[in-house]
Amino acid sequence: MTTAQALIPEFDREMANTRQVLERIPDDKLDWKAHPKFNSIGWVACHIAEMAGWIEGILTTDSFDVNPPGGPAYATPTFKSTKEILASFDQGVAGARKALESISDADFEKNWSLLNAGETWISMPRTQMVRTFSISHLIHHRAFLCCYLRMNDIKVPGMYGPGGDD
Repeated sequence: MTTAQALIPEFDREMANTRQVLERIPDDKLDWKAHPKFNSIGWVACHIAEMAGWIEGILTTDSFDVNPPGGPAYATPTFKSTKEILASFDQGVAGARKALESISDADFEKNWSLLNAGETWISMPRTQMVRTFSISHLIHHRAFLCCYLRMNDIKVPGMYGPGGDD
């Protein structure tokens, strides 16, 4: 079994769980914030949607510069509806899964780097980047989103068995 084959069941489960959470967001709550210093529900959902697509980039390129010299800085996309968020998320999941299905163990162990203005911020093997920078990072933000939904009396789906609303 390859590294990717071992990771795909976890990836599929976490993406399915994440989609369930994203589906619960009402469009009229996208601008809601728990505190003025916090990001809105919509920003967190857009960030989660973009993270699904990061995996494909990590597996198919050597690096990404968030602020390339002479080019525009990267910005989290802004979607205006849950439907748009889900479409972006689904596209990212499909690309990531395709990349996972086709990567060799040798390529999975190659380093991938996150850059800022040409300087390396983070560099580690793709296996670690996919787990830490993408999947774990996505789960972290999904937890915030679940709290925000609960604070708005929106039922949160059970993800690892029945949840408090089941």
